[in-house]
Amino acid sequence: MQVTNPVKPLAERIRPETVADMTGQKHLIAPGAPIYQALQNKSIPSMIFWGPPGVGKTTLAKIIGQELGLHFYYLSAIQAGVAEIRKVIEEAKKLGKVLLFLDEIHRFNKSQQDALLGAVENGSIILIGATTENPSFEVNNALLSRAQVYVLQELSREELIELLQNAIQKDSYLQSRKIEIKELDLLLQHSDGDGRKLLNLLELLVSQTPQDDPVIITNSFTGMVLQKKTGKYDKGGEEHYNVISAFIKSIRGSDPNAAVYWLARMLTGGEAPEFIARRMLVLASEDIGNANPNALLIASNCFDAVHKIGMPEGRIILSQCAIYLATSVKSNASYMAIEEAMATVQKTGNLPVPLHLRNAPTKLMKELDYGKSYAYAHAYENNFVIQEFLPENIAGQKFYEPGNNSRENEQRAFLKARWKEKYKY
Repeated sequence: MQVTNPVKPLAERIRPETVADMTGQKHLIAPGAPIYQALQNKSIPSMIFWGPPGVGKTTLAKIIGQELGLHFYYLSAIQAGVAEIRKVIEEAKKLGKVLLFLDEIHRFNKSQQDALLGAVENGSIILIGATTENPSFEVNNALLSRAQVYVLQELSREELIELLQNAIQKDSYLQSRKIEIKELDLLLQHSDGDGRKLLNLLELLVSQTPQDDPVIITNSFTGMVLQKKTGKYDKGGEEHYNVISAFIKSIRGSDPNAAVYWLARMLTGGEAPEFIARRMLVLASEDIGNANPNALLIASNCFDAVHKIGMPEGRIILSQCAIYLATSVKSNASYMAIEEAMATVQKTGNLPVPLHLRNAPTKLMKELDYGKSYAYAHAYENNFVIQEFLPENIAGQKFYEPGNNSRENEQRAFLKARWKEKYKY
C-alpha cells in the first residue's frame, strides 16, 4: 500500500521523545552528564541553551518538560513580547510550576528579559532560553545569574549519519520509498552540522524523485538538486567575529594558507571587502610594525585599491595583501609601547611638561623660563644631544622595546649608540 506524502516536516515527524533517542549532545545527556543527572534527580534549574541551529535545543526542552511532567509553553522571541510572558506567569500561578521555552531569547531587549526575572527567581517558571548568539553579550546579567548556560554542539559527521539512518528506518513515509545511499559527502557538507537542515534536505531529495522510482542518493544527484552551497557566515552574529578572529590570528601566526581560507569564508559569506582591508591595516601596525614598515604601506594601498575596484576583482588584492602580511616578519613592539604609555598616563595623570620643552611665544613665558635650556638637536653632531624629554616623575622610563628582527635590531643599535645606558637598550 502506498503511503501518501505527509504534511508535517520530517524533522517534526521523527522528533525524539526521550534523551536516549536523541542524537548528539552526549556531553549533556549521556548517563552521568549534567542534564541527565538533573532529570534523574527531578530537579532542573532555569537554563540557557546556546548553540547553532538544528542541534536539538527545542527537542531537549520538550523532553525535559515531558520527563518532569510540567506544563510546557513555547514562545518565540521573534513574535512574543511582555504581554505573552505575563500570560504564562499567570498560568503558572494557577497550575503551579511550568516550563517556558523561549526560542531566540537573544532577540528580547533588556526590559522584556527583565519581565521574566520575578517568576524565574521564585521558581514558578523554569525558563529554558535558546539562542544561537553568545549569551554573554545577548542575555542580561540579571537573567544569566539565575540560569545555567549549556553549550550545544553542532552534530558531527557520525551523528549526522546516525540521524539520517534513524529517519529512513523510523519514518513510515520514508519506509515506503526505496532509498539507497551511495554517496553522502555533499549532503553532509550542505547540512553544516545542522540536523534539521539535513532532514529537510533528505526530504527534498526524496520529493525530487518520482513516487514509484527508487531514490538513489549520490553526490551528483545532491548537487543537481541543491545547486549551490551557501557558507555558514552571519555577518551580524558571533560567527562573524569568530571568522575574522581566525583570519587575523592566522596572519599573526604566519600561516598564509589558513589566512586565505578564512578570507574566502568571509568573502563567500558576503563580508564587506573594506571591513577585511581595514582589519589588515590595523594588523600591519599592531603585529608587524617597524619590523617591516612596508607592511603598513601595502595594507593601506590594499584598502584604497579594494575601495576603488570593488568585487569580485578586489578578492585578488585582498589575497595578495593577506599573504604578504602572513609571510612578513612580525613585531608587536609599537603596540606594546603605546599600551604601556597609556597605562602610565592613566596611573600618573597629567604630569607637567618640563620647562625646557615648553613653547615660549610670549615675553612672560620666556621670563618664566619656558623653553630655557632646550638643546636644539640639529645643532649637535649626528643631530643628537642627550636631554630629558619625559616628565620628572617618570624620567628614564622605557616604553618601546624593539623586537628581535633585523629592522628593529638596527633601531636598537641606533638608540643604544645615542642614549648609552639611559634606557638600557
